[in-house]
Amino acid sequence: MRVAVIGCGFYAQNHLNAWRDLAAEGAELVGVCDRDAQKAEAAGAAFAAPWFTDAARMIDEIEPDLVDIVTRHDTHAELVALALDRGRALMVQKPLAGDWQHSLAVARAAAGATFAGVHENFRFQSPILRLRRLVADGAVGAPLAARIRFATGYDVFRAQPYLREEARLVILDVGSHMLDLARALMGEVVRLTCETQKRRDDTKGEDTAFMLLRHGAGGVTRIECSFHSRVHRDSFPETLIEVEGDAGVATLHAGGRIEVTSGPLTWTEEASAPLLAWTERPWHVTQESVLQLNRHVLCAWREGRAPETAISDNILTCALVEAAYRSAASGEAVVPPAAGDLQ
Repeated sequence: MRVAVIGCGFYAQNHLNAWRDLAAEGAELVGVCDRDAQKAEAAGAAFAAPWFTDAARMIDEIEPDLVDIVTRHDTHAELVALALDRGRALMVQKPLAGDWQHSLAVARAAAGATFAGVHENFRFQSPILRLRRLVADGAVGAPLAARIRFATGYDVFRAQPYLREEARLVILDVGSHMLDLARALMGEVVRLTCETQKRRDDTKGEDTAFMLLRHGAGGVTRIECSFHSRVHRDSFPETLIEVEGDAGVATLHAGGRIEVTSGPLTWTEEASAPLLAWTERPWHVTQESVLQLNRHVLCAWREGRAPETAISDNILTCALVEAAYRSAASGEAVVPPAAGDLQ
């Protein structure tokens, strides 16, 4: 699979490193692009790939099999359309867009594409992959309740200062990951309630959110996400999860330690993300998930099937993000649209 990456900024370095690591498995990085010529040239030199400042020119000249779009959400619609118009498989960074109408427009534009996915990587963190497997295999029985928490005092704005100017902040940025994990673990959501707080005075958007989800299968998920929490032991950037079922409970602790009670049995597993040559603590758990997801993308493309995080699936996560903002504004529970309502 010949891959071209659009965007050579902060987080794109993880994508570039991951594609290079997958060379032995059949991925070939054939081009990089960024509007900033210095970033594009630096990435081209570091990863031995032709570099461009014009995405259309890169796609036309290189003719990649897959375009990996790793840019800010306000550029996604244009770049997705560019890849679709040229018949290329594509992956695009989450969120699809900054609001519901633009997200839905991107999803509808990609509806006929043979391969169009969202780089929703939290599902693919090594500890979370293991927790998902335990739940899917019935270790806790039928899931009844889940608790998902991402609360930190880490200065996330140092590496991504543009976040300060986002009118929609913590729900759109990290809350979308939490909502997607709730879907992956507990199934689709039929009702959502959300309360937000703005604890900082140097951001435009909300920095803390609490969400309560009712799932179609009957389970309930409680989500907490915050960019301004004074926690005793900050586990940034890890997500802490507990899934309780009718036959037991599985808890993902900081450091990738999973405690499981299943019927009469109790055990502990170590499922921490490995430290790779290009990853560093504390980011390694999210960095390594990029490699895991890119490997999944490579396998899915090769086998002619949609990725797990296809745009047609991720739009349901986008619908939950919109429902959360609507609930926070109205003070009422919101029923998100179902898959059949999005056609």
